[in-house]
Amino acid sequence: DSKTGKPYEVDCGYEQFLGPELFFNPEIFHEKFTTPLGEMVDDCIQGTPMDCRLKLYQNIALSGGSTMFKNFGKRLERDIKKIVKKREDVNEKRAQIRDPGYKLKRRADVNVVSHKQQRYAVWFGASVFADQPGFADKSISRARYLEEGPRVARATMMDKSL
Repeated sequence: DSKTGKPYEVDCGYEQFLGPELFFNPEIFHEKFTTPLGEMVDDCIQGTPMDCRLKLYQNIALSGGSTMFKNFGKRLERDIKKIVKKREDVNEKRAQIRDPGYKLKRRADVNVVSHKQQRYAVWFGASVFADQPGFADKSISRARYLEEGPRVARATMMDKSL
């Protein structure tokens, strides 16, 4: 204890696993939150142009302190692989109705990447972005944002490219 200077012991049981578990089973926290992280990542990738998806599945980069939990990346990769395999199997079976010999030409290779800069990757990426020559032209002052709201940020980013 910092006040008394006496040593103390904290007994952590199953609680120590609840932090990362919320990413994979959010319903244990609240009934409104039911979409696991793996499904969210898959939904995001599925929302991109079709010709980008295979590359995105191959390079899912972890960033932020919460991704530092032991085996977080392995578990996320496993979950996404299950989702993707299920969809690919369903699509292949649908195609086989018309063509019984049909086989998917290429299956998605899911790869979740952990890296040395993972904890600070968001900050590092933002600092590289802010260091670009065109950044000042894209910047929006806090006062302007408060006056015009999120619309100004979307409009500014869509109108200009770095």
